[in-house]
Order: sequence, then C-alpha cells, then structure tokens
Amino acid sequence: MTEWLLAAAHIAVGAIDAIAVLMILFGTANAFVSMLRVMRTHPAGHERRLVWITYARWLVAALTFQLAADIIESTLVESWDAVGRLAAIAAIRTFLNYFLERDMAEVRERDAARGEAAPVQR
Repeated sequence: MTEWLLAAAHIAVGAIDAIAVLMILFGTANAFVSMLRVMRTHPAGHERRLVWITYARWLVAALTFQLAADIIESTLVESWDAVGRLAAIAAIRTFLNYFLERDMAEVRERDAARGEAAPVQR
C-alpha cells in the first residue's frame, strides 16, 4: 500500500473515532439534562422512556461510527494478534448495537400497543 493511503486511513480512523466520542458525549449530556428535567416535573413513564430511546439512538449511531473505524483500522494492522483484537472489539460493538436496536424496537412496539407512540425525533 502506498504511504499516502496509509496516512489517509490513519487520519480517517482518528476522525471517525473522534466523531463517535463526540456523539456519545453529546448524547450523554442531552440525556442527563433531559432526565433531570423529567424527574423534576414528575411526568408519566412515557417521557422517561422517550429520553432513554433518544439516548439509545445516539449510542447506536456512535457504535456504528466506531465499527466503521474498526473496519478501516483492520486494513492497517499487520499482525494476526491485532486482527483478533479488532475482531473481538467489532463483535462486541455489533452485539451492543443489536441489543440496543432490539430494546428500542420493543419500547416502540409497547408504546404503539398502548396508543402512546413516541414521536420520531430526528
């Protein structure tokens, strides 16, 4: 591989990981502030679930970015030990992503069954 491609891949991995960290930080701060507001006003459980679903969306997005960085990084490593570590990390992130998505779907189904479907936030 040429040197410029390796350098670009290293920069891309760093940038994508930084984006993921920023997403996690922003989502966490947003969830913290939202939960304080929700706890202060004593709303129904629906609003608490909405805060957690929104937080889960941020985490899923960040995990997806981290997985993308892992895929790029796997082209840079030269030892099988490093490839194994990356594969383990990618598997863990994929499972976390799967379970977060599943939990979000269950909450949406439960809310829809109760007739209080949460509005889609984008």
